[in-house]
Amino acid sequence: METKLIKVNPEKPDLGSIRIAAGVIRAGGLVAFPTETVYGLGANALDEDAARKIYNAKNRPQDNPLIVHISSHKEVEGLVRNMPPEARILMERFWPGPLTLVLEKSNKVPYSTTGGLDTVAVRMPRHPVALALIKESGVPIAAPSANISGRPSPTTAEDVYEDMAGKVDVILDGGPCEVGVESTVLDLTGDVPVILRPGGVTREELEEAVGRVELDAGLLPGQKPKSPGQKYRHYSPKAPMLVVEGPVEAQIKKISEVAERLSVEGKKVGIMATAQTRMYYKTGYVISVGDRNAPLTISANLFSVLRKFDRMGVDQILAEGIPETGLGLAVMNRLRKAAGYNIIKLE
Repeated sequence: METKLIKVNPEKPDLGSIRIAAGVIRAGGLVAFPTETVYGLGANALDEDAARKIYNAKNRPQDNPLIVHISSHKEVEGLVRNMPPEARILMERFWPGPLTLVLEKSNKVPYSTTGGLDTVAVRMPRHPVALALIKESGVPIAAPSANISGRPSPTTAEDVYEDMAGKVDVILDGGPCEVGVESTVLDLTGDVPVILRPGGVTREELEEAVGRVELDAGLLPGQKPKSPGQKYRHYSPKAPMLVVEGPVEAQIKKISEVAERLSVEGKKVGIMATAQTRMYYKTGYVISVGDRNAPLTISANLFSVLRKFDRMGVDQILAEGIPETGLGLAVMNRLRKAAGYNIIKLE
């Protein structure tokens, strides 16, 4: 398959380019497109064969559900069987935006899209290109991240091309993504809303809107996941990765010690530091992922830094932890998964 790369204005995408991509969606093909979180790999969510193409292109496990993207609130009605009051509150508050709601699916949504589940995950993205594509296609678009399963998620069209060239029909290049980590996935099928995946909307923001919100036990290492996607390898760079958590000064000391030892062994070490700490490391290839006091700068750069270390060919990645408040919860979730829960916790 020849992959067509089309540059589009991220704020005002031209209709001609959008129509080319929408024609591919309607014909059962695959289109990678930008959202505010990461790039998505899209196909017609109501077409069983098209949905299967997503799994094949990504080498994605068949029981890992796809998120269905819509362009207006009213499109939810045909996709779900009932709408709890919390869903309407959250839609009004956070859509368009990085929040995915898990609801009971209607018969209209095929099981190939939901990973065999009786629930469907739905969101309305906050990106002009994504919204224009969904609207012009005339169908909801199923779209997980546009990467090979297990790899760091793509936040630029170049990342997508690296993983998906020859596997998708069109890549819409709308520049870098704003949030940089995937949407928050919130299950509304039980008595209390449960976060299955932390993301661009924080737990604090959700609780302010609807009251108590729980974290799924599967977010913790060693616990049984409720969401099928939680049990699979995610976000992993090519080199092994170690996350060091604890007081900042202790993190710097431990990472410096490990980097020095590995360098003496002849290893090429990459250090994921922050704006406040990068100057303290004297060994290894040091990249600042962002500002500790502005977690959005870290989430926006997280996956691109992991891919940068891949391209540099490092033998080991050492990463600092950050506090798990606000967007920090999503950042630490991704870092720990990328490291395969290879973590040092310091007091």
